[in-house]
Amino acid sequence: MSSSSGTPESWISSFCSLLGHEYFAEISEDFVEDDFNLTGLQTQVAMYKEALEMILDVEPEEDDDEDDEEEEEEGDESIEGEDRTTRRAANERRHHRMASDLSIIESSAEMLYGLIHQRFICSRAGIQQMSEKYELGHFGVCPRTCCEGVRTLPVGLSDVPGEDTVKLFCPSCMDVYVPPNSRFQTVDGAFFGRTFGALFLLTFPDYDISKKGVETLSGHGRAGASAMSDGEDKEKINGINVQNLAPGLGRGKMYEPKIFGFKVSERARSGPRMVWLRNRPFDIRELDESAIYGPVDESDDDMDVNGVGTQPSQSLGNSGRRIRRPNGSSPMSVEVNGP
Repeated sequence: MSSSSGTPESWISSFCSLLGHEYFAEISEDFVEDDFNLTGLQTQVAMYKEALEMILDVEPEEDDDEDDEEEEEEGDESIEGEDRTTRRAANERRHHRMASDLSIIESSAEMLYGLIHQRFICSRAGIQQMSEKYELGHFGVCPRTCCEGVRTLPVGLSDVPGEDTVKLFCPSCMDVYVPPNSRFQTVDGAFFGRTFGALFLLTFPDYDISKKGVETLSGHGRAGASAMSDGEDKEKINGINVQNLAPGLGRGKMYEPKIFGFKVSERARSGPRMVWLRNRPFDIRELDESAIYGPVDESDDDMDVNGVGTQPSQSLGNSGRRIRRPNGSSPMSVEVNGP
């Protein structure tokens, strides 16, 4: 394959341009050539050396030196004719073997590239390249109606090849979905792994993950990058921006089944089940554990007769005020007539 400029296209570029490989990032050759980044992959990929040479576009060594030397030697015409026939048959067998091995090397190269890709997208250069694709909405949007088209991230449910295909992780509802197009259902999920999704959100905490994919397609896709560089201080809870704490969950973001306008009770046979999985506190500050369960003042601890401190008999409520409980009572205890 060759590009428009006339220069031959690299194997990595041609692999990423294939149909169904839109999620892949182009790994730099420097990353592939570093043996440290390939530690442990030799035992996981068949024909590892040949596959690595194919990825790096390295021409395999040919063992035709002996044949060339034999052609230069002079000998008896009958003997030379027999040698020529023998060499021709050997070359035909070699070409046939190379043609059969080529498909094996090609599949091994795809497997090796995928395993290297799992590590590359967790590096600084790789995750930056994936962030650019995320900005442009290359990974699609969440199929859930209540998420309203939030952009997703490709992830894997396992780091072991062959166990599952690639999935789409929605940071708005914190769930994974099957890609809508069937061409992605042949991509191994191990090529993205379980680390990338969470590491991406930790690396770019100032991203507005609630931005819709439609906005990126309409030409406003770089708004997220400008919002990251404006330097304004945003409210954070446990180190995460409040606007990024599962905006697709909670009140108004869950389907409520109704019959003739009346809500269906959870106790009913056809009632909703497991609603708490998509629940979200009305006051998001209730999740601020660092403020609610902050350090306890030592002066507030109860002291016994011998001056030995006992366990503090107070805790913090949702409003941040300290609630004193009787000594010996558990914070999880419930009274008969209510909490």
